[in-house]
Amino acid sequence: MAWWRQRTERGVAPWVRTRLRTAPGAAVAFGVLVLVTAFLAAALPRALDAYETKGLRQEIAGAPPAATSVELSAPQPGLEIAQSTREKAVRPPALAAVRRAALARLPAPLRADTTESAYGVRTSKSLVGLNHWLPVIDAPPRFTLVAQSGLAAHATVRGGRLPIATGEVTADTRKVEAAVTEATARTLRLRVGSVIDVDGFGGAPLVVRITGIVEPRHPQGGYWSAEPVLRTPGVAADAPVPPQFHWDAGLLLAPGAAPVLLGSQGQPELYWRFAPATDRLTAQDVPGLVSRIASLEGGPELLRMREVAGGTAAVATDLETVVGSYTTTRAAITPVVAVGAFGIGAVAAVVLVMAGGLVAARRAAELALLRARGGSLRGIAGRLLAETAVVAVPAAAAGLLLAVLTVDEARLLPAVLGASAVALLACAVLPVRAVVAHRRPRAHAERDDLAHARPGRRRTVAELTVLVLAVGSVVALRRRGASSAGDLLVSAAPVLVGLIAALVLVRLYPLPLRWAARPAARGRGVVGFLSLARAGRSSTVGVALPLLALLLALTTAAFGGSVLAGVSDARDRAALLATGADARIAGPGEVTPLPAGVAGAVRKVAGVRAVTAVRIERTAELTSGGAGAKEGLTLIGVEPASYARLARQTGLGAFPAEVLKPKGAQGAGTGRVLNAVASPGLAERLGRAPRRITSLAGDITVRIAAVRSRTPAAPGADFLLVDAAGLTHSDPTALLATGAALDAPALRAAVRGAGKGLTVTSRDEERAALSDAPLQAGAERIYTTAALAGAGYAVLALLLSLLQSAPERAALLARLRTMGLTSRQGRRLLSLDALPQALLAASGGMLAGWATVRLLAPGIDLERLALATAAGRVPVIGASLRTDVWSLLLPAAGTVLLAWAVAVAQAWWAGRRTSITELRTGGMR
Repeated sequence: MAWWRQRTERGVAPWVRTRLRTAPGAAVAFGVLVLVTAFLAAALPRALDAYETKGLRQEIAGAPPAATSVELSAPQPGLEIAQSTREKAVRPPALAAVRRAALARLPAPLRADTTESAYGVRTSKSLVGLNHWLPVIDAPPRFTLVAQSGLAAHATVRGGRLPIATGEVTADTRKVEAAVTEATARTLRLRVGSVIDVDGFGGAPLVVRITGIVEPRHPQGGYWSAEPVLRTPGVAADAPVPPQFHWDAGLLLAPGAAPVLLGSQGQPELYWRFAPATDRLTAQDVPGLVSRIASLEGGPELLRMREVAGGTAAVATDLETVVGSYTTTRAAITPVVAVGAFGIGAVAAVVLVMAGGLVAARRAAELALLRARGGSLRGIAGRLLAETAVVAVPAAAAGLLLAVLTVDEARLLPAVLGASAVALLACAVLPVRAVVAHRRPRAHAERDDLAHARPGRRRTVAELTVLVLAVGSVVALRRRGASSAGDLLVSAAPVLVGLIAALVLVRLYPLPLRWAARPAARGRGVVGFLSLARAGRSSTVGVALPLLALLLALTTAAFGGSVLAGVSDARDRAALLATGADARIAGPGEVTPLPAGVAGAVRKVAGVRAVTAVRIERTAELTSGGAGAKEGLTLIGVEPASYARLARQTGLGAFPAEVLKPKGAQGAGTGRVLNAVASPGLAERLGRAPRRITSLAGDITVRIAAVRSRTPAAPGADFLLVDAAGLTHSDPTALLATGAALDAPALRAAVRGAGKGLTVTSRDEERAALSDAPLQAGAERIYTTAALAGAGYAVLALLLSLLQSAPERAALLARLRTMGLTSRQGRRLLSLDALPQALLAASGGMLAGWATVRLLAPGIDLERLALATAAGRVPVIGASLRTDVWSLLLPAAGTVLLAWAVAVAQAWWAGRRTSITELRTGGMR
């Protein structure tokens, strides 16, 4: 016989393979649990990185190019240099060489988007156009002359041709060609062939002939919008008082014509403008990016730029301001997200421990036998570790791989650490539990139930320590808020509150069972008493861990659901404050009266329930003193009945319509003292005496009749609300429409046919816009995932608890059936057996969730998490955490129903099996 065959016959079957073959279903289930938990642990940091990176890129892309562009500029070459050398320094080859060198010197992580970058020469001071046919406001128009690179690649010629530099252009040249955009041509009445005389070139003006009309291909890109005057003319004012307004426009010269600007008095300068590239920029680059920008503006990097652009070159950008705004928002959101992430991590860890505890409890007799026959703790722990690692490590690796494939553009290391932590915990639970439970060999299992257990000093000290930590975390969170994502004590506040609730429930758990068992014992039936007695004699570990997992899961779900509910309420409120109703129709600036047929057209749109017309005068003035000083305010003229109804429906400063109506027999009209509703600040300024108000709607005298902090027509301003019948000009300037399902496109189509220049602002569209920012949307998705995962882990914890006691319940039912227990009584017994723990966990979870929200609400500010941007929006008062009833009730009710359903299913299955099967020798006792 071969030696290897003899060795195989004498050998022992491998431990790991034998155990996996013995319980393949349990191994698969444990692997799935580890895989899902590892996926969540790896996906969470990657999701954080992904939405923070996306938020940074969108913040930079959404900011004006004038703020994000990095501009390297240098004054014109000095007059002490030869004229030919000065002209050579501003020609395209010299400028292009500096651009290439500057691009190479841009410090990482700052990179340039070369497609939207440009360089050239321009007049930093605009020059006056002398032609009499140019449009004049108060003063003649002024022009900025720019010889910028890349015009052909960034514009489409709509008329004529692009300018060229004929011959060799010098500083003494007085005739050049230029192109203008369509907006400039339309505003300044230019066409192909127009000739503009530009002042500021010594004796004779510069003659600029328009050879082409161009249309920008990407008008919002950095090439055109970094200096908007090149794309669209604007109105500017000179310094004298009163200011003299004039048009300010750009003339696009050929790059080869740049030397002509050296002969101007417009302070010509050379510039190289770099639009930032965001495709490789990540959230982790922010500190380095801010540091490099500061160095470019006044540090070592600026010296490197001056090596190629000249000793007087300067770098200017507002990119650090844009990045700073993003950093402020991220710093406000991250700690709130950390609270939810910490909660779901704690729940997942407890459930993993429960899963290992279930395996340890099932194999307690086997491990006790191994210890009794001389098995060492190290040997048993090593075999259990190998047995668990074979399943856990590949499952955790698969979870990591799935997270990497699911969430891209994120760092790998945090995900690896998260998945490794899950694998380590999953591998360590069973060996540690076995070593602790079998430190010394035992002839028989000791009694370990709630009725017999007595808390020791160590347990009391540990519980008091946890209580102190919980109180400290709650106090810290309430006092200073969730100010730092790295403060683990603050982030752990909901978990610690849930842990305290679990410890209290474990200590109090036997009391209600004993109280309920006394009347049940006096009854005629045995089912109620048996179920309560069994619940009261449950294993300490079998009750503590499931209660802890359920309470943490329910607390996390309640906290996450409350955060989402608070975010939704804040966004609803912000959208309402932005519109004042379900839709707002107005002209430009709400200044000019609306056409007569607009209100009727809006009422005919499907879904519109009511339309309220208002007259808004934002330039009204209050005479405040003998010197004739004026104070500005917003005057609003309304029809009292319909507007009071709107204010009541929207909840924005509701008031009785009679407040605005005159008292006595005198009817409404001009020339009388009008009752008014005012904002608190304005009411304090006006006082209770009649005051005179001047406005374009007419001069009126008002008396404050009521004070309200908000009103639909002007939610964010100091307002004065009067009856429109008392105004000389009461034509409405805005319409406020309400309806259950307003169709914004239909409203726009209706007002488009009734008048020109009218805008429609929809409350639903404003609400949707608040959810578009990547930072807020990503944080909301994480909280949604945390709430759902918390509910899922609660279900899993309940199932594990029921599975751990399932064999014992089945054996009990079999014994009782041999004593005459009917099948119906058996089903009732198993159904009631699972309810005490489920009811206690559900009630405790609801109480812990409610307490967590109430305790932590003062320290959680949801405004940054809810609102995409605070700039230009009416402040939302009360964007704080509130208790969401459904987040408390639904998970708790689902826990009880699931426990009952599992118990019923087990009773049905046990009823189909014979008592002999359950009571066979060696079975679970």
